[in-house]
Amino acid sequence: MNATNASIAGEFVWTKMSPEWIAWRRSSSEHVGSTITLVTSVITPDSRGAGAGIPQAYLTLGIDPAAPRSHRSAWILRVVDLQLVGKRAIVTGASRGIGLAIARGLALEGAVVSICAREPDGLSQAVDRLDLEGLTVHPYVVDVTETAQLEATIGLAATEQDGLDLVVANAGGSRGGGLQTSTAEDWTHTFQLNVVHAASAIRAARPWLSGTGHGAALVIASISGWKPRATSSYSVAKAAEIHLAPALAVELAEERIRVNTLSPGAVMFEGGRWARTRAADPAAHDRFVADNLPGGRFVSLDEVADAACFLLSPRAAGINGAHIAVDGAQDRPTDRPVYP
Repeated sequence: MNATNASIAGEFVWTKMSPEWIAWRRSSSEHVGSTITLVTSVITPDSRGAGAGIPQAYLTLGIDPAAPRSHRSAWILRVVDLQLVGKRAIVTGASRGIGLAIARGLALEGAVVSICAREPDGLSQAVDRLDLEGLTVHPYVVDVTETAQLEATIGLAATEQDGLDLVVANAGGSRGGGLQTSTAEDWTHTFQLNVVHAASAIRAARPWLSGTGHGAALVIASISGWKPRATSSYSVAKAAEIHLAPALAVELAEERIRVNTLSPGAVMFEGGRWARTRAADPAAHDRFVADNLPGGRFVSLDEVADAACFLLSPRAAGINGAHIAVDGAQDRPTDRPVYP
């Protein structure tokens, strides 16, 4: 469960006040309850409930979770347990943005997280930022376009963390412009950075993922992979990543390794591309939002991370070879005349 903010209908909000859960009144932040204890108990919701007799976790305010519903309905919040506690994960491209958000989400769920990035300073800043939230991650400096270096890093992380259950291939990007303004070397680099890096990371992790019986890999692609508008080499590389998941899912299914792809839409965060374009041309930015984002807003980092954590979790055991978009029904991935 994401331990930073869990809410229920009505006037109460439950907030993690480490190491205990405290209840606060939504309207005034007035403390209204005693310490909440996290318990696991066998609950029978009703005589016909499909979950009857299944152990389920609840947050309670000193009330027996097995008590009659009328005595506990206002005080109990069911915990959504993604079963990620203790799972060992590695995330590439995790010093900022989406990669860092996914690493943070996994750490909040109790996973043992290793993060990779090319720049030592950015990686150190990411570690410090998570440390401020009480989250520990294990950093590794690596250039994912150097396959031997990537494979060695994954092996080292798996050895030092005593195994590996989850892999997130998030690092990506592009070099060069459109077809007429890019070179064969630009295309090779873009494919190496995106799809080749993803395939190499999963191949390197396979011995450990296979041994767990519940290994999972997630490739972070982009809606540009099936909604052309970005530079051609980037769009085609992301399309390849989208197809990579079902291809590897079939190949690795007998080893109980799941492989899925997640494609974010436009994501707003401080220091990110869309924050820069908004600052550079607010009017053009607002037109793009009005024309291409039906919900009138960008997707958030937390929304992408939440979807990633679910897809990686045992709760998504039946999802394999899938492509999931987190884009708020976005139309074009970018407006090239406005943002060349």
